[in-house]
Amino acid sequence: MRIFLASANAKKITEMQRILAEHVPDIEVLGINDVDGYVEPVEDQPTFEGNALLKARAGVAATGLPSIADDSGLCVDALNGMPGVLSARWSGQPKSDERNNALLLDQLHDVPDERRSAYFTCAIAWVQPDGREQVVEGRMDGRIIREVRGSGGFGYDVVFVAVEHDAEGLTSAELDPAEKDRISHRGRALRELAPQVAADLNAAG
Repeated sequence: MRIFLASANAKKITEMQRILAEHVPDIEVLGINDVDGYVEPVEDQPTFEGNALLKARAGVAATGLPSIADDSGLCVDALNGMPGVLSARWSGQPKSDERNNALLLDQLHDVPDERRSAYFTCAIAWVQPDGREQVVEGRMDGRIIREVRGSGGFGYDVVFVAVEHDAEGLTSAELDPAEKDRISHRGRALRELAPQVAADLNAAG
């Protein structure tokens, strides 16, 4: 069973395939790099849900396959919820996790530890060729530390400590994949959506 994930992020594709495979063991997740000449739409919506739907609809139009897209980001309380929907391009183009994290830490340099709370949020859209659509959301609360730590994950994982691991201070980039899937915003949203994806794919044969 093949679906399209509107992402070129290899780590994100692997993460989604791993979680969805628990419900659809024979699922194959194709990404943007698997589709010749794919043109990504401009993410110009003001909300995570809007951008997720925009990308998933474009995926269906380009591939004819049932498509999933997520739009996720980091919301920092001391920055009034920013970078939010601008998370991936916070430091400008071209997109760079390293620059984004450096900019974030610089902006929070003088913010005391007790005011460094933040959360990851994720909206995942599931759009089918017949026009049916569903959106689910997930959230992971935590805080921003003062240095980059860890080699796993991607994005802001290296500076984010989830509340579940606050005592030991492990960043999301220091967690094993199964634990990250268990508590992450994307993992929570995907687990909510996965049974519906399985039901829809099985019904389609």
